[in-house]
Amino acid sequence: MQVVIADDEPITRMDLKEILEKEGHQVVAEAADGFDAIECCRNCHPDLVVMDVKMPLLDGITASKVIAEENLAETVVLLTAYCDREFIEEAKEAKVSGYFVKPVEERTFLPGLEIAVDRSREMKKLQKECQDMTKRLESRAVVEQAKGLIMNKRGMTEQEAYDYIRNISRMKNISMKKVAEIILMGRGK
Repeated sequence: MQVVIADDEPITRMDLKEILEKEGHQVVAEAADGFDAIECCRNCHPDLVVMDVKMPLLDGITASKVIAEENLAETVVLLTAYCDREFIEEAKEAKVSGYFVKPVEERTFLPGLEIAVDRSREMKKLQKECQDMTKRLESRAVVEQAKGLIMNKRGMTEQEAYDYIRNISRMKNISMKKVAEIILMGRGK
């Protein structure tokens, strides 16, 4: 994985880098504050960001929100010395995939990262499938509307109206949804 490490403590960054590189991951950038972390992610689009919560200028939770909103990294996990309930709730709102408490123990940190990255990828895959399904349903609804309009205006059967839209789609090399939208704009003339 390509990893960005964001922590204001150089020793922590060095330790994390050593742990990750020993495991075969590539640390592509390091940041000492949230603003730099966001910029690193814009430049690298890493698979993973390991982000400290408390950093100067911009905290890790706010930076994580920006990274998630702009889809700048595959997975973000927080690393912190704080395990207060308020930090955990803020982390949930930031949509991070993991929350690790310092000091980092290699034997628990690496499996936790692996699970967080896997869950994040699975969630993104499901979100994409939902978006694709929504688009297909929207397209189908538009085609159904246009088909109904054609059936009423031209006295066609359902299959004839469908074939009519499909044939125009093929002939003009545009989607059936686009044909249906055009038909609906002209109200089936």
